[in-house]
Amino acid sequence: MTTDINQIGSQKVKSITSGETVELKSFWEDQNVAIIFFRRWGCMLCRLWAKELSEIAPVLNKHNVKLIGIGVEEAGSKDFINGKYFDGDLYYVDNISTYQLLGFKRFNVVTIITSLFWKQSRDAIFKGRGMGLGGDLKGDWVQTGGAVLVQKGGNLLRHFTQSGPGDHLSNKDILKHFGLENEYNPETMANKKPEEKECTTEAQS
Repeated sequence: MTTDINQIGSQKVKSITSGETVELKSFWEDQNVAIIFFRRWGCMLCRLWAKELSEIAPVLNKHNVKLIGIGVEEAGSKDFINGKYFDGDLYYVDNISTYQLLGFKRFNVVTIITSLFWKQSRDAIFKGRGMGLGGDLKGDWVQTGGAVLVQKGGNLLRHFTQSGPGDHLSNKDILKHFGLENEYNPETMANKKPEEKECTTEAQS
């Protein structure tokens, strides 16, 4: 899909901590930014992605790349903050149309459950459980998310849309788009493959 960065930039989000409402374009006016759109604050797979992203937060910060996390709703956000899953600023969208504009699809009850049996989901569930991330049932179950990486001034570097709940834009790809691939550390927890073993799919996705 064609992404209109100006249209995206006019969308509004609200800070979870301060309650301040800002336009998305304010994030990239003065610096590069990686904006992650999570599907649900209580989703264990989203918490896993947040933990993975936090591993490159020091690298991004050192090179003046702001890390932003956005949710589709406020429900469950306090637990997400208290769990310290994400080392970045957190917001939620003013309107679901922001996710629609970005092409983030919605499943239904049947297809979202089916998606948990996909290998990418099973691997993520296994890893998340191993880290004790947990999850809850609060909020919108069927929405997916993604990410936009934007250069200072509004040059869109990457528009990523999730194919399913366990589909995450990798740390390596994020650093590469900002020219920081030399600082990628493949030995971190986030980039290790989970051991191949049987696991059930009782995740709070």
